[in-house]
Amino acid sequence: MYASSDNLDSAVNIFDRVNNPSTLLYNSIIRAYTLYGYSEKTMEIYGQMHRLGLKGDNFTYPFVLKCCANLSSIWLGKCVQSLSLRIGLESDMYVGTSLIDMYVKCGEMSDARSLFDKMTVRDVSSWNALIAGYMKDGEICFAEDLFRRMPCKNIVSWTAMISGYTQNGLAEQALVLFDEMLRKDSEVKPNWVTIMSVLPACAHSAALERGRQIHNFASRTGLDSNTSIQTALLAMYAKCGSLSDARQCFERVHQTENNLVAWNTMITAYASHGRGSEAVSTFEDMIGAGLQPDNITFTGLLSGCSHSGLVDDGLKYFNCMKTIYSIEPRVEHYACVVDLLGRAGRLVEAIDLVSKMPMQAGPSIWGALLSACRKHHNLEIAEIAARKLFILEPDNSGNYVLLSNIYADAGMWKEVDDLRALLKSQGMKKNPGCSWIEVNGKAHLFLGGDTCHPQAKEIYEVLLEELPNKIKAAGYVPDTSFVLHDVSEEEKEHNLTTHSEKLAIAFGLLNTSPGVVLRVTKNLRICGDCHTATKLISRIYEREIIVRDLNRFHHFRDGCCSCGDYW
Repeated sequence: MYASSDNLDSAVNIFDRVNNPSTLLYNSIIRAYTLYGYSEKTMEIYGQMHRLGLKGDNFTYPFVLKCCANLSSIWLGKCVQSLSLRIGLESDMYVGTSLIDMYVKCGEMSDARSLFDKMTVRDVSSWNALIAGYMKDGEICFAEDLFRRMPCKNIVSWTAMISGYTQNGLAEQALVLFDEMLRKDSEVKPNWVTIMSVLPACAHSAALERGRQIHNFASRTGLDSNTSIQTALLAMYAKCGSLSDARQCFERVHQTENNLVAWNTMITAYASHGRGSEAVSTFEDMIGAGLQPDNITFTGLLSGCSHSGLVDDGLKYFNCMKTIYSIEPRVEHYACVVDLLGRAGRLVEAIDLVSKMPMQAGPSIWGALLSACRKHHNLEIAEIAARKLFILEPDNSGNYVLLSNIYADAGMWKEVDDLRALLKSQGMKKNPGCSWIEVNGKAHLFLGGDTCHPQAKEIYEVLLEELPNKIKAAGYVPDTSFVLHDVSEEEKEHNLTTHSEKLAIAFGLLNTSPGVVLRVTKNLRICGDCHTATKLISRIYEREIIVRDLNRFHHFRDGCCSCGDYW
């Protein structure tokens, strides 16, 4: 009774006063310690029970095995399995399911599957545990096969599949399965955990309309009153490019409770949209509200300062992390500061900071330096950064391409040829640029130079005939430095015209009404020429165009970009 009433101390006090506790009493205290998260204490009590010669039963072992899983102790789990086997409990459905769950959480999928196949009677929990394990390991086909074969699916089964798809980057499959749950004939409807699992799929694929539909469902069913749902909606809207919707969700959370996760998400949202000043003011509001920042807070804050050129602010906050807030800077914080200094052209200070770091610099730090070196034409530091990256990321062709472009800018054609030959000999290829745009709830994907889309003819009429004349009349001059240096100027200009983001924008202009915001997502960093062209397109066609690239958001309106050309 005490353990079930959030009074563990009284429960323990009573248990300790019993001279010869029975198996029933041991089960009660083992259950209590397990539910309160004291896994090591549970194992200690179980050991005491075992030494007294008391045998566990099908109420003891599920909790003990759960603690083995919590402690990630596979050898302890196997010892417990042997003891359950001795007293004939391995065939018990509850013990068997707990064993499968323990093996799954300890990463031993072959043992989990072997046990599952031997079970004569399985409950839905054993199926769910195995599905979650396969999804965690990226074994999608095995999970899908089990899900199809399940005789009876519950909310956990559906949510495990949706969550697994999302975590493995299969956003469309997650959304399709979620839609199946919404059908009238579906016996299982989404709960708040399902909503939490599917919203990141919308964010991953920038499916804003799908996200809004899910938000509407959550509102109709009362699930949006959950603070975790509101925070997940905040993150979804921010990653889909709608800062205004994100801010509304933040205000709603803020009115009900002082939630650090929500503050962090809002700061990070402002940072990714290049709104450094708003990120800083939100941070100050958070401190004023009495909340203590954490590592995630400072990653978002420093990133916001970097994207907006707030060098002095960024350095001030970095320097006060340890002295004022007792937070030891991590690699990601150093990466933000190196990026901050690099973007500002203070490359010597940046590499000096790298040399003084208390830990090894990773790819994010050397990558930030290499990118800054191209912008500021520093060949010496570029070669240092590139050599480090070739060791840390030997399969990343982007580092070779970036250094090759820096050599080309400097007219060092022999070095360019040597790098390309090295790329070819190692079988590496440049990652193809692709962009997608959501129109009427459907995503349309384009590769650079793509001619496969059903509307390719109309798109190219806009790109090659209508658009060039209009933007050139507005002052556009193609920047061919973003194309391979060993092709003709005419070919360079054509290659620029058919970049994937321009194809997506042209498609959006053709298929949406005047005034509709165009939202484009790109898998790589937007190139300088496309950035310039998109500014002019936004003015000529009187459209707001939001481009989310690998690093951040760009909001184009009236011929200007939210980044202020600082990116």
